[in-house]
Amino acid sequence: MIKKELVLSLKNVKKIYQLGKVELVALKEINLDIYQGDFVTIMGPSGSGKSTLLNLVGCLDFPTEGKIFLKGKDISLMSESQLSQFRGKTIGFVFQEFNLLPQLDALENVALPMVFQEIPIEERKKKAKELLNSVDLKERIAHQPAELSGGERQRVAIARAFANNPEIIIADEPTGNLDSTTGLKVMDILTNFHKKEGKTIIVVTHDPHIAEYSEIIVNIKDGQIVTNHKESPKVLWDK
Repeated sequence: MIKKELVLSLKNVKKIYQLGKVELVALKEINLDIYQGDFVTIMGPSGSGKSTLLNLVGCLDFPTEGKIFLKGKDISLMSESQLSQFRGKTIGFVFQEFNLLPQLDALENVALPMVFQEIPIEERKKKAKELLNSVDLKERIAHQPAELSGGERQRVAIARAFANNPEIIIADEPTGNLDSTTGLKVMDILTNFHKKEGKTIIVVTHDPHIAEYSEIIVNIKDGQIVTNHKESPKVLWDK
């Protein structure tokens, strides 16, 4: 068996927020290893620490205690600009609220992350067109977000997440603002990228139906991981 690369590791992570004179312990004793090609779901009720864990897993925030390693590199040793560049190449994000820029069309929104990586403009356009075609939006590339349905906007957001060919995709409640049928289409797209390209997918959700797509489920409660186990994925790969 081929040994998979450890792409993300949280070691004894604790996160404390200072609210005036009060300390709020959002996460404690978090140990989590995610390997290349894993499909992971992080689940938990509101207030469990899901959002805080998402920010740490996505290297958008630093822990109060403990270490986070992204592809073996300790993020605490990087400057903000170094981390931003490294994160931009390594992690793509899909948000519940889509986070598309309203004044840009679909092509421009997808191409945007490549601007920050200083990719030449013609290459950006070519890659953005290919990605929009891969999520069945070839005919919508010149449309602005206001001219797209919720499902189409989320597909643009997914295409944008893959713009820099990251190894890891983090999706925060990716179906939260969609009806069930559209939500399933979005999950099928993520699953397809996982299967065909071997991408590491991390989905944060409270929906157990979405969790069924994953291979590993991490349950978090009161700031701690209470279970971390393999599941039999219910996916549509072979249909």
